[in-house]
Amino acid sequence: MIEQKKIKVIPLGGLGEIGKNITVFEYDNEIIVLDCGLAFPDEDMYGVDLIIPDVTYLLKNIDKVKGIFLTHGHEDHIGALPYILKQFNVPIYGTNLTLGIVANKLIEHEISDKCTLCKVNPGDIIELEKIKVEFIQSTHSIADSCFIAITTPVGTILHTGDFKIDYTPIDGKVIDLKRIAEIGKQGVLLLMADSTNVERRGHTMSEKSIGTTLTRIIAKAEGRVIVATFASNIHRIQQIIDSSILFGRKIVFSGRSMENMSKVAIELGYLHIPEGIEISLDDLDKHRPNDITIITTGSQGEPMAGLYRIAFDNHRKIKIETNDLYIISASPIPGNDKMISKVINQLFKNGADVIYEDLEDIHVSGHAYQEELKLIHTLVHPRYFMPVHGEYRHLKHHSDLAQNLGLPKSNIFILENGEVLSIDEESANVTGKVKTGRIFVDGLGVGDVGSLVLRDRRFLAQDGMVTIVVTIERDTYSISAGPDIITKGFVYVKEAEEILSNIKNIARSELEKCLDDKIIEWYIIKLNIKKAVEKYIYEVTKRRPSIIPIIMEI
Repeated sequence: MIEQKKIKVIPLGGLGEIGKNITVFEYDNEIIVLDCGLAFPDEDMYGVDLIIPDVTYLLKNIDKVKGIFLTHGHEDHIGALPYILKQFNVPIYGTNLTLGIVANKLIEHEISDKCTLCKVNPGDIIELEKIKVEFIQSTHSIADSCFIAITTPVGTILHTGDFKIDYTPIDGKVIDLKRIAEIGKQGVLLLMADSTNVERRGHTMSEKSIGTTLTRIIAKAEGRVIVATFASNIHRIQQIIDSSILFGRKIVFSGRSMENMSKVAIELGYLHIPEGIEISLDDLDKHRPNDITIITTGSQGEPMAGLYRIAFDNHRKIKIETNDLYIISASPIPGNDKMISKVINQLFKNGADVIYEDLEDIHVSGHAYQEELKLIHTLVHPRYFMPVHGEYRHLKHHSDLAQNLGLPKSNIFILENGEVLSIDEESANVTGKVKTGRIFVDGLGVGDVGSLVLRDRRFLAQDGMVTIVVTIERDTYSISAGPDIITKGFVYVKEAEEILSNIKNIARSELEKCLDDKIIEWYIIKLNIKKAVEKYIYEVTKRRPSIIPIIMEI
């Protein structure tokens, strides 16, 4: 009897976390990759700009990898591509807007000529040797989002990507529930579904509902209107533009990602602005304040984004003016609440009027609430279910929801990144784990910042640094100069002269003791100095600064 081959599902990111979404599907000698996203660093990851997934498993199996298939164009699903594609080159499949955003990124990273982008439309099927990949029209907070159905000899896997069920989307492209139901009737082996809003009851509001609120608010504005929203939310931007045009306002885009995204969306026909309506930042002063709407980045309180720079008065072109109205049309990504509050408080301090989600219905989520998730589960009726896209609590709640709809707990799999779920027509089991993890991007460096470097940065940020510099005469092994003490972020020198003097004496005493004992290995001398100084500093300050002894020979 020939053993039945299994389809392996291997999440390399996106489980138990927000962001960094990437999943491997492997059948026999074929691998396809779904999404390739990044995550943003936590507050204690000093100096880290981005986090991308570890794709060691793909590099080891590169001959099997047939392509990367993208559900939509958000950073947490496409943002790692420029870094990953520098390691290997495979075809990238995605819808028009998604690939337009990707292409822009590849140009910035100067690798566009080395990459193959394959545009697809909803309804298209990509046929490989043994795997078929179908793109299905979905709705989300960015245009051209798709479910993806992966058909293999052992069954079909349906992945929702990020989605909501919006019956009145701005572009009129309604989620294809009919096709989803057809696939459900044909039989779905495994459903993988978005868990972000599983804790929220009811349904999400339609994106179109925001337009009425924006029009009402802008109608009352006496000066400039400055709206901060996600650059990728083309439908939200279109509604801001439409509401502004009603009152004779010109449109200004501010922020690099906003300018880039709007340019791509206009070129591809996803954003419609009548001629003469858009003006540049440099032309702001040529128009009356009540004739201007500025659409900017910074809805998450990011320190380098437009709204933050305006609030703290370091924007090169935009200063807070009398009668300005600021609208933050977004909800906080988990962990960003403090940064957004900081920006809102600063805007109020500087005399601005601010409207945000707690005051008006100026944002709707792009992720399905409970009733929408129930509808998908009911239409698909999968044999097995794997919740994706969320922290552990989200995955757990989604598991409970599936059980309440009748799916046995034994058929539900809450995985961790790297775990291998092996499925065939008869069974599904976790059969192992592959190498995965987080790669830190710090400036131009990719992967050269690890946990030890971050630990050192945390210590430096918390308790500072003490550097002890001494010069030793090579022939006589006597102290020629020092020890000199240099501190950063430890204590203010004038208030701690006694402490610094004692550190100097301890270091000198420890150094002389080593030299008297004929200890001439510099690393041993440095270690002894470091231990003695660390002990003293902790006794008198209860702090643990980084101690760095430096020995110079002459």
